Amino acid sequence: MEKKKNILVVHNYYQIPGGEDTVVANEVKMLEEHGHEVTLYTRKNSEINELPFYRKMLLPFTSIFSFRSYREVKRIIRDKQIDIVHVHNTLTMISPSVYYAALACKVPVVQTIHNFRLLCPNAIFYRDGHICEDCLTKGLRCAVKHRCYRGSRLQTLACVINTKIHRMTGIYGKIYYICLTEFNKEKLLNLKCIKPERVFVKPNFVDSINEVIPAEQRVNQFVYVGRLDQTKGVDILFEFWKQMGEKAPKLIVCGTGPMQEWCESFVVENSCNIELKGFLTNEEIRSIVSCSKALILPTRLYEGIPMSILEAYSVGTPVIAPNYGNCNDIVVVNDTGWKFSVFDDLLQCVQYATEGDLCESVRKHFDVKYSQEINYETIDKIYHGVKV
Repeated sequence: MEKKKNILVVHNYYQIPGGEDTVVANEVKMLEEHGHEVTLYTRKNSEINELPFYRKMLLPFTSIFSFRSYREVKRIIRDKQIDIVHVHNTLTMISPSVYYAALACKVPVVQTIHNFRLLCPNAIFYRDGHICEDCLTKGLRCAVKHRCYRGSRLQTLACVINTKIHRMTGIYGKIYYICLTEFNKEKLLNLKCIKPERVFVKPNFVDSINEVIPAEQRVNQFVYVGRLDQTKGVDILFEFWKQMGEKAPKLIVCGTGPMQEWCESFVVENSCNIELKGFLTNEEIRSIVSCSKALILPTRLYEGIPMSILEAYSVGTPVIAPNYGNCNDIVVVNDTGWKFSVFDDLLQCVQYATEGDLCESVRKHFDVKYSQEINYETIDKIYHGVKV
């Protein structure tokens, strides 16, 4: 019987928890359950708050190459006899130094691409209220011009210098990549230093813990799950629900964010069938989604692979989403949901969901593409195909 590979999983936590953290936890658990010895190397951007002033001033340099991370990763590789280093996020404290550490130890590196940061300093191809790929077509200087990272020209410049340095060293061409969708892969391959044979596609996964409720037994309600933010299209969704008037089914909104006060005021001031639930546990959200007609994702972004979609699929709930970006890859019309273009077709999508019955089809699609067992088969195959 072949020995299971020892995996070092590397992840830098942002100050605000996000979907990447869930993906890391899920994958570590899955690998351990399949007999791998997994070592987790993490750092947190909350460390910045504890740094003395002079150390904070050095962050633009240590975010390019952290000697601490380099030393610690090399030591772990030696001590744990690591076979593969699997990286999720390196910004800000870990830095790309982990790539160099692994290759210096002659251990292959796999990087999961959760966003577009290697191509776009703000990582989402979005600025000033619209999709923007200027950095892809005109160069990274565009990001500095538009202050794309946190609205700061200086911080954006630091991100651009970081990316350019590691492009120049050729390190990006020496590691392997896992993209979440074909759309992600297509964008990543715009970097000419990355060869197609080094890029794999493996979506995220979630556990299926609920039985599928038949469409005829579901409540005539729709669900939005996510951050209350302009980039997520919350304002347009609310306006659309208002325009449907008295015929509108209930819209349940789960989440918090910078637009929370706006959302609360909108519901009070307008006659629309919207219920704000605020923050809920994952279990509570799945319970609501499992008995609803559809999940609606009105995002303005390309997105990554929203966990809310996978969790909806796991309980057989169709998804209504835009026909661009990663959602266009994830949602299959009349099989797992419906798509709209610039919100013009949203009413028709709601009608389809109200009258349709895709629940069993959605769950079958989930079992074939997004279940844990399928995910493990894919990642194990990837691990066996990489080398230094």
